[in-house]
Amino acid sequence: MKKYFGSAVVCGLSLLFACASHAQVDTRWKIHDMNRPVPPVVTPGTSSTQETPGKAPSDAIVLFDGKDLSQWLDKDNGPAKWKVENGYFEVVAHTGYIHTKQPFGDCQLHVEFSEPNPPKGESQGRGNSGVFLMGLYEIQVLDSYENKTYADGQAAAVYGQYPPQVNTSRPPGQWQWYDIVFHGPRFDGTGKLLKPARITVFHNGVLVQDNVEPTGPTEHGERPPYKAGPDKLPLALQDHGDPVRYRNIWIRELKEGQ
Repeated sequence: MKKYFGSAVVCGLSLLFACASHAQVDTRWKIHDMNRPVPPVVTPGTSSTQETPGKAPSDAIVLFDGKDLSQWLDKDNGPAKWKVENGYFEVVAHTGYIHTKQPFGDCQLHVEFSEPNPPKGESQGRGNSGVFLMGLYEIQVLDSYENKTYADGQAAAVYGQYPPQVNTSRPPGQWQWYDIVFHGPRFDGTGKLLKPARITVFHNGVLVQDNVEPTGPTEHGERPPYKAGPDKLPLALQDHGDPVRYRNIWIRELKEGQ
């Protein structure tokens, strides 16, 4: 029997959880006002199976469609050097991080990944990679199926800061997915932090990060403070030396207040 990824359902749920504590009713409109603008129509995406990736929502930007890495660059802004085959791409050890050509800020991000099978190594040396929002805030990618490591470094952790609420990792070789809602930090004109970043993560359909607020960018062994910067920066994926595979990556940019 095919196992279906619930990405289409998670899309709506993730937005609800991420924004519930911050959204406010717009009192410019009367209750049930027929003149109030209605939301735009978006065709929802389809769910993936282990065999076949799903389709992105109609308003999403597809960052990998199974064919090439034309939306990505290497660390020197040249063509990405990771391997593409059979509808996925794979980390090529020691070629470095890759990042998107386009910068992004507030977003809903869908990423599917598969850990090397058979597994090799242990702890942080087993299937290690990472998804870096704005290139600064890492959602850890790791083979955390029956693999002990430090809590804030296992799969779906906001690296070095927030362990996932639960471990929902699948065995190596199976496709897994993250659905992430991200709101970047806000600064005033002098560079003072007004609002920290906020992150919600579903791992394989289970809520594992519930609107958490990083203390600043994520780093190994330290927690640096926020520094004022652009509202949008490229999304990055980490080369940690392990042949982790990725497929079906898409992103929806969120407007202020979403």
